[in-house]
Amino acid sequence: MKDGKLRNALLLQLVENAQDGIVVAEKEGRDTILIYVNPAFEKLTGYLADEILYQDCRFLQGEDSQQESIKLIRSAIDDQAPIRTILKNYRKDGSVFWNELSVTPFYDELDEITYYIGIQKDVTEEVELRNALEAAQKRIAELESNS
Repeated sequence: MKDGKLRNALLLQLVENAQDGIVVAEKEGRDTILIYVNPAFEKLTGYLADEILYQDCRFLQGEDSQQESIKLIRSAIDDQAPIRTILKNYRKDGSVFWNELSVTPFYDELDEITYYIGIQKDVTEEVELRNALEAAQKRIAELESNS
């Protein structure tokens, strides 16, 4: 039993000290309710755990709830499949960040999904650089076609 307790304590320390946001959500009807968030998630989003636990994490979507990525996430959850996608989210202060989200279902001993594990990685810099490059390439193409 000591080994199990040691592994659990180590696992908790690893998750608590991870660089990326890690959440656990419990399936409740069609919603997934946050039951755990690590400190990196709090730092990334600006929300403290006490403010957001027992809510669906849609609060991060802001006005952009019709993004294609959100549709893909909902479809994966309906299909009980893992997914990795990038979506625009909003911090507590309203600022935008681009979130590479990985969601993996967790099955219980009856082979039913009871939890989802989510990992959030801030990819804002990469997305903004890609968008700037695409805009520059478009502008160059426009200038070349006008020559």
